[in-house]
Amino acid sequence: MSSSCSGASRSPLSRREALRLAGASSAWLLSGSGRRSQGADASSSAAAAKGSSRPVVGSGDYQYEAVHDWAQLPAKYTWQTTHNVAVGSDGVVYVIHQGLLDQPDHPSIFAFDPEGRFIRAFGAAFQGGGHGLEVRTEGGEDFLYVCSYQQQRSMAKLTAEGEIVWRKGAPLEAGVYAAGEDRFPRAADDNPWGRDRFHPTNIAFHPGGGFFLIDGYGSYRIHYFDAQDRWSSMFGQPGDAAKRDGTFQLPHGISVDPREGGDWSVVVADRVNGRLQWFSPLGVHRRTLDGFLLPANVDVQGDLMLVPDLYGRVTLLDRRNEVLAHLGDDAARIKADDKFTIRGDESKWLPGKFVHPHDACFDADGNIYVAEWVARGRVTKLRRLS
Repeated sequence: MSSSCSGASRSPLSRREALRLAGASSAWLLSGSGRRSQGADASSSAAAAKGSSRPVVGSGDYQYEAVHDWAQLPAKYTWQTTHNVAVGSDGVVYVIHQGLLDQPDHPSIFAFDPEGRFIRAFGAAFQGGGHGLEVRTEGGEDFLYVCSYQQQRSMAKLTAEGEIVWRKGAPLEAGVYAAGEDRFPRAADDNPWGRDRFHPTNIAFHPGGGFFLIDGYGSYRIHYFDAQDRWSSMFGQPGDAAKRDGTFQLPHGISVDPREGGDWSVVVADRVNGRLQWFSPLGVHRRTLDGFLLPANVDVQGDLMLVPDLYGRVTLLDRRNEVLAHLGDDAARIKADDKFTIRGDESKWLPGKFVHPHDACFDADGNIYVAEWVARGRVTKLRRLS
C-alpha cells in the first residue's frame, strides 16, 4: 500500500515488517497488554463518599468522586498551563505542563503518588513547550515519551527519574518539513508555524514495537517510528472544510484501540473537525465518529474509551463507541466563552465541572486523571465509585 500523504514516496511498512508486527500485535492482544493502564477495573465503595463535600459525576455504573486540585505541588514550583497526564506501572502519576521559556531551570514534569503527594520534578529541557506525555514499560522499567512544541519542538525518551535517553527534532526524511525543523531549542523570537513545521502533540505505542507520533500543530501527519526509534513511514494529511476521511484539521491526540478482539486500530482525535478517526496500523482509514466538540486525546482501558474534550467535558464510550456519560459536563457555558475568559478566572470554575480538559487517562483501578488547559494548572482525580 502506498502512502496516502504527499511528500513521501515510500510505503508505510514493508510486507516483511508488517507481518512481523502483525504477529507481535496478536500476542499483545492475547496477553491483555496495552498502552497506559491495563489493570482490571477495581471500584472503591460508594459508601466512602458519604459525608464528603466533593461532587460526584457520571451515572449508573460509572460514577466518580471529583477531587479537584488533587496534586499537591511544593511551594517552590508553579503550574504553568497543564497539558498531559500519564500513569506508570507502579501507579506513579506524571504531569507535564507547558512551562515558561524564560524559566529554563524550572521543571516541566512533576511526579505524584496516587494520593497526590509530590515525589519528584524534572524535565527543565522542555520549558516553554511541554505538551504530550506517555509511559511505556520496557524490560521491566518505565520510560516516559515526551512531545514538546513551540520553541522546544522535539520528541524525547526519558527514564522515570528524568534522565534523557534520546531527544529528536523533526524527521526531515519524511519530506514534508522545512530545513532546520530538526533543530531545537529555538530562540524566543524564532517560532514559525505552518504545515511544513514541526509541533508534535502526542504519542501512542505500537504493540509490536515502535511508536506513532502525531504532529498536531505542525504538518498534520502521523509518523511511525520503528522499534529502533527510526522514522519509518507516515499517513494522513491536512484537510479542509469538506472533512474528508483520512484528512485532519489539527489531529491533536492519538491512541491504540484494541477493543475489536483480533484486530486493533490507531485512533486519532481530529480536534477542529470534532471527530475521531480510526486507521489500520498501515494507515488505511477504517471509520469516523462525529459528535465531539474539540476532542483533545484518547485513552482506552478494557471496553472503555476516554475522550477529554477541550470544551468542558470528558466523554466515556463503551465498546460500541456509544456514549456512557459526559463527565463534568459544562460544555454549553465553556463553548459560549469565545474569548476563553473562564480559564483565567478561577471564581467562575464550578465544583464537579470541567473548564478545558486537555488530557485524561485511566489508572489500573479505573480511576481517571484529568489535566486541564488552564494557565494556573489543574489536575483532577475522578475516583471511581461502585
